[in-house]
Amino acid sequence: MAVLVTGVAGFIGMHVAAALLKRGERVVGIDDMNAYYPVALKEARLATLAGERGFAFHRLDLAEREGLAKLVRQESDIDAVVHLAAQAGVRYSLENPRAYVSANIVGQLELLEACRAITRLRHLVFASSSSVYGANAKLPFSVRDPADQPQSLYAATKKADELMAYTYAHLYGIPTTGLRFFTVYGPWGRPDMAPWLFTEAIIDDAPLKLFNFGRMQRDFTYIDDIVAGVVACLDQPPARDMKPPFRLYNLGNSRCEELERFVEVLEQAIGKRAMLQLMPMQPGDVEATYADIASATRDFGYAPQTTIDEGLPRFVAWYRQYRGL
Repeated sequence: MAVLVTGVAGFIGMHVAAALLKRGERVVGIDDMNAYYPVALKEARLATLAGERGFAFHRLDLAEREGLAKLVRQESDIDAVVHLAAQAGVRYSLENPRAYVSANIVGQLELLEACRAITRLRHLVFASSSSVYGANAKLPFSVRDPADQPQSLYAATKKADELMAYTYAHLYGIPTTGLRFFTVYGPWGRPDMAPWLFTEAIIDDAPLKLFNFGRMQRDFTYIDDIVAGVVACLDQPPARDMKPPFRLYNLGNSRCEELERFVEVLEQAIGKRAMLQLMPMQPGDVEATYADIASATRDFGYAPQTTIDEGLPRFVAWYRQYRGL
């Protein structure tokens, strides 16, 4: 199998590519290497893949129409796609909304058009987000729940991605699965997310901001569990005779953790107390996320194993090594 992995220099993309290479697949990775967070981190992730047999990297912006079409023509043996490229970040979407339309809407369109040209395509798996559940109050979140009250432009673009993918599956019979990720963390994670920000603040004796005065709950999901879910899903595409051949799943840890406990586990792993700064809720944020993963467990055996008590110390150990502490 030859797999196109978009966003391969990203946190999840790097880990998915590594898992596919480890089992002998050929991976064609693309990434635009944008500067939303330090490019040096993305380059370091790529460096872990660069020497692997079967890996090819192309620097490419999905929103540039001709580039992706040309790549697909060149890499004619691609038969599966894992689409992880996106402009991430709920809060940044308040500052730079156009980046989200370009990467998440236009980029999704060009990726779907490219998939139409891959005649041997057996499965398109794409990343969505728990953010699509927006203002839903019912917990845990189920893929059967309505997702029509987005609280940020980021969430709106990810919901739009789902609708666009459904349409292409309906019109062109592309076997497609969308995965709603729930707060993924672990080694090589993003510096704009809580594990990195909180760890950095505690180690550097800086104020640690807890929004909504700390009354937040998240379904924190360790990267190894996410990767296992992505790969298992990739191996089991929807049947082409489904009308349309389209599915949606949650990938989370299916545990709703209090943010205060999350901080306590980090403090124990680091060996220092946090300097907490309680703040009001930020625009675009939600109080709680919690994944119902029953359908993913039933259909492709998704079974997350890692609690924050195990995962956060692993992240802290990697973070210290990465920063040379």
